Amino acid sequence: QVQLVESGGGLVQAGGSLRLSCEVSGPLFSLSPMGWYRQAPGKQRELVAYIDTDGIRYSDSVKGRFTIFRDNRKNTMYLQMNSLKSEDTAVYYCNSDRREFGLDDYWGQGTQVTVSS
Repeated sequence: QVQLVESGGGLVQAGGSLRLSCEVSGPLFSLSPMGWYRQAPGKQRELVAYIDTDGIRYSDSVKGRFTIFRDNRKNTMYLQMNSLKSEDTAVYYCNSDRREFGLDDYWGQGTQVTVSS
């Protein structure tokens, strides 16, 4: 059973920082591609940052401000968010796509990030 649990969201002023965590249960954590996505009200879910064995990529809107990293000893993925802007306000979801291993595409429940201007 693979489960993803996000934490670390909250309310922050523009220019501030937050760190999101995604704790993952189940096997294959270190081999699995993982990502952070977000969905703002009235908008589609979008990719924010992605990490796999080939490297890391970011959306243009967060490049230089956000950092994705993982601790394989703790089965946890993180998103360090700096210089937050009001347009970063959204529900943030972590994702672990294990379909290449014959498993499923897994999502966390989401954590709200609100940036006040």
